[in-house]
Amino acid sequence: MNVNKIVLAYSGGLDTSVILRWLKEQYGCDVVAFCADLGQGEDLRAVKRKALQTGASKAVVGDLREEFVKDYVFPMLRANAVYEGSYLLGTSIARPLIAKAQIDTAAKERADAVSHGATGKGNDQVRFELTYYALKPGIKVIAPWRVWDLNSRSALMTYARKHGIPVPVTKAKPYSTDRNIFHISYEGGSLEDPWKEPPPDMFVWCRSVEKAPNRAEYVEVDYLRGDPVAVNGKKLSPARLLAKLNVLGAKHGVGRVDVVENRYVGMKSRGVYETPGGTILHAAHRALESITMDREVLRLRDSLIPRYAEMIYYGYWFAPEREVLQKTIDAAQANVSGKARLKLYKGNVIVAGRKSDTSLYDPKTVTFEEDDVYHQGDADGFIRLNALRLRLRRLSKAK
Repeated sequence: MNVNKIVLAYSGGLDTSVILRWLKEQYGCDVVAFCADLGQGEDLRAVKRKALQTGASKAVVGDLREEFVKDYVFPMLRANAVYEGSYLLGTSIARPLIAKAQIDTAAKERADAVSHGATGKGNDQVRFELTYYALKPGIKVIAPWRVWDLNSRSALMTYARKHGIPVPVTKAKPYSTDRNIFHISYEGGSLEDPWKEPPPDMFVWCRSVEKAPNRAEYVEVDYLRGDPVAVNGKKLSPARLLAKLNVLGAKHGVGRVDVVENRYVGMKSRGVYETPGGTILHAAHRALESITMDREVLRLRDSLIPRYAEMIYYGYWFAPEREVLQKTIDAAQANVSGKARLKLYKGNVIVAGRKSDTSLYDPKTVTFEEDDVYHQGDADGFIRLNALRLRLRRLSKAK
């Protein structure tokens, strides 16, 4: 492949640091390191310096925190997206934004190629590249893991030491991690045995339930048309709101999950995740929806959740089917405004209350006390009509 300039999605970790040097050697052209600030809490100035020291012709840091939460995380949360019952899609939802920012950077830097550090076994290669091609069909894509002879992380560590590249991975903690303001993931190492419990010292964000406070803490989240806008009465920007809930959730051990998931490429993979603020928001959103959404609209939307979650997990954020489905989901959120109150305790998020000016919950109708709204005798015909097919089925068998 004839390449003039490459924009690499660079994190400063082992894989992308080795890739940066490898690209320079292999293609003999300038490599621009693009580092996305998604609220991962790293010193990105140090990451930028490392990129330049490793051989990048230029290092660009893009502050994507507010865009990430507002335009990617929140739309996903409006859909209550969960992959295979447990995974809140923290890595999956970040990839299309990073890839989009890479394409934007390539246009500014007049680069004709982009590259990433995803392996040939994982989902991320698909997520990155589907976005590249959706936004710039003619872009050249370089996926080193699919073409080089460095076929293991041990080989990468040897390569890094040979070229004087600092190695952030050790044999004691050989995990592949991904972190942003929404979550942190762990894969590899001892986690490749699904029978082994994750070692306690692996986690860096959420407290264990054993060390979480012995006293519960209440938190209130205000919503407007499906999006959270305030915590405990204080209005916050999307990224600041999520960061606030991350602190509260992590303090109480909320958000740890251990799953064996089905990758898009066909294999099963074990992932351990910490998603403190996202877990709170998922519970709060569900609580508020329970009083503000029409029953049939809610059930229709819920029937779409598995498909929507798959679109994100597989990398189809910029596909027309996701965009159409998003409009349907957002239309269903028109009345989801109000407040949810939750109790955080020992890893649990317990709904303690919900209220809304657009609530469909009517105490006068549902009360067990005397009322003049609901006529209980009406239920007789309702039940008999719904039982008709059941009665006919039994009578036909009796013949």
